[in-house]
Amino acid sequence: MQNESHEKIQEFLKGAVILVVDDDASIREFFRIALEKRGVETTICANGHDAQVAMTRQTFDIVISDIRMPKVDGMELLRWILGKYPLTPVVMLTAFATIPGAVEAMRIGAFDYIAKPITDLMQLDLQLFRALQHRQMQVENQWLKRFTERSQFDKLVGPSQQMQRIYEILSTVAPTDVTVLVQGASGTGKELVARAIHFNSPRANRAFIEVNCAALPEGLIESELFGHEKGAFTGAIRTTRGKFEAAHGGTLLLDEIGELPHGLQAKLLRVLQEREFQRIGSNDTISTDFRLIATTNVELDKAVAAGKFREDLFYCLNVIPVKLPLLSERQDDIPVLAFHFMHRFAKRHGRQVERISKEALQYLLQAPWPGNVRQLENSIERAVVMCADEELELRHFFIAEEPPVLSSNKILAAKRDFFTTMEPSSLAEIEKQHILSTLKSLDGHRAQTAKVLGISIRTLRNKLNEYKEQGTDV
Repeated sequence: MQNESHEKIQEFLKGAVILVVDDDASIREFFRIALEKRGVETTICANGHDAQVAMTRQTFDIVISDIRMPKVDGMELLRWILGKYPLTPVVMLTAFATIPGAVEAMRIGAFDYIAKPITDLMQLDLQLFRALQHRQMQVENQWLKRFTERSQFDKLVGPSQQMQRIYEILSTVAPTDVTVLVQGASGTGKELVARAIHFNSPRANRAFIEVNCAALPEGLIESELFGHEKGAFTGAIRTTRGKFEAAHGGTLLLDEIGELPHGLQAKLLRVLQEREFQRIGSNDTISTDFRLIATTNVELDKAVAAGKFREDLFYCLNVIPVKLPLLSERQDDIPVLAFHFMHRFAKRHGRQVERISKEALQYLLQAPWPGNVRQLENSIERAVVMCADEELELRHFFIAEEPPVLSSNKILAAKRDFFTTMEPSSLAEIEKQHILSTLKSLDGHRAQTAKVLGISIRTLRNKLNEYKEQGTDV
């Protein structure tokens, strides 16, 4: 068991980049041989000054430094690294006589110290393993802090260029009252963007009112928006305020506005232009002041061309367009999102999960994620709940995705076949094949397929209709 754990530690160290600083040539040679045997990229320096030069040219995962050296000694180098490269852990080398100096170095900020002569290589591996783990956690936390604090949109995470551009747009428009149209596929985070705009606007302390245009039947949505007077229609037993009225002073989110019935589009346009409306059954005009945000997974310009959406309403909504990319189009964000969700759900469910294995992370990067960020979030939560260890492994994701009526072997085989036989293809084709193979593995059961994929039945239905239009036998 101990040998197995040590092998995992050595595997973890492979590919690390370590700087060794010591004026003793024999120590430098010892580390060069020992670390290169472990697959570690090693740079050797004889003094602190040379180490400073090396660090300005290359990024290191760990620095191992002697304390007593000519020119720039270890303590001076440590202070310099803490100031310039605070995420890089420093492990001090010390002889027995200078252990008090190593303790002082740790008080200043060194991660650990190694006593010379080094006789226990397993202990050395363990110390480097801990230092590398510490660096990875620090880097992950810095990404999260940087990309949440800089924009103040604390639930939107992602270092990719696409997300950085979105942060810039949102940071600029949030303090204004301009209408924003957020477009994107299901699960890309449209509602999060809407809430981020509201809670970073001058209206943050006022109401945030949401209306799902796709969830309400045509006969009810007008009453939901405009409100009604008592007796205006059968069942109107009391006067009821509508969402236009409730959103006064705050923000109104019209979710999935592409599903708004055509007959109501003209009425909505008038409210947006005049900021006035009448309750159903009343002749009294009510003024309202709200900031409008609309979201849609429909390409409204195409809906306009097809005669399904009013052109004048589209231009009224499309003042500031924000298009959210598919998760498969922003792969750089997947590791950051995965660690973000892992930490959140570990805390929520009382788990001690701290890491994601390389194999599991590779799986996350390869999966097409038709349900986008929502599907990734659900997958991470299930894996965290199923994990009793400190590291999420690939098996936790497959066990967590097992549907209640089938064994996991069928789904596992389908997923393995998909990823091992996949030929180079477009992201859309990969997504399509993944959805169809999962549907086939579940004998065409759509509800279970949607559950395994982490998407809604409606999204699955839309995808399958799209594939039928392409001539695919579904």
